[in-house]
Amino acid sequence: MSFSASVLTLYPEMFPGALGVSLAGRALEAGTWSLEAIQIRDFASDRHRTVDDTPAGGGAGMVMRADVLAKAIDHISPAGDSRPRLLMSPRGKPLTQVRVRELAAGPGVVIVCGRFEGVDQRVIDTRGLEEISIGDFILSGGEPAALVLLDAVVRLLPGVMGNVVSGDEESFENGLLEHPHYTRPQEFEGRQIPKVLTSGNHKKIAAWRRAESERLTRERRPDLLAAHPLVK
Repeated sequence: MSFSASVLTLYPEMFPGALGVSLAGRALEAGTWSLEAIQIRDFASDRHRTVDDTPAGGGAGMVMRADVLAKAIDHISPAGDSRPRLLMSPRGKPLTQVRVRELAAGPGVVIVCGRFEGVDQRVIDTRGLEEISIGDFILSGGEPAALVLLDAVVRLLPGVMGNVVSGDEESFENGLLEHPHYTRPQEFEGRQIPKVLTSGNHKKIAAWRRAESERLTRERRPDLLAAHPLVK
């Protein structure tokens, strides 16, 4: 059974976008995973296909209506659908590689792309939407975030990456940032490839890579070290 992704959005034309090329695109064509983008406006009941309204209590902007969004979710994810329901939101829990691997091991995802000032809290509560953020910044909508999440997940599906161990030593997989990489030419603008990498001594190479990962993590992401006390 392939991984099935359903995206609820006001801009279905944004999909598959970048997911239609490279590894994800080839896997999509091969049937390793499937993608459907559903227009939320199709579930509005008025002739203007209204999906939003002014915020209760006043304030700027508009809020996505609970009734319209609930109809869309119930249509695409009826009772018995075991796929997690995600809402791309700047106030959500940060997306981590651990969560990405959990999603990749499952049957698929239902993703709601928020717009405007946000989504009526009642649909979040009643439909069990898991709010996920891809970073501490604001986008114009949830669509770019959904593309990012799906790219991260799809590349981990069996058969998508040519080398099954390609992702084992990447950043965040072991609590550290990834070590630097080098390839030919041996010399570039006066800079040489570190000698240890051409020594053929795999034990020394592994030790160098580990040390470099720890150095980069200390310099750039000390928060990762704090979150992984076993990493010295």
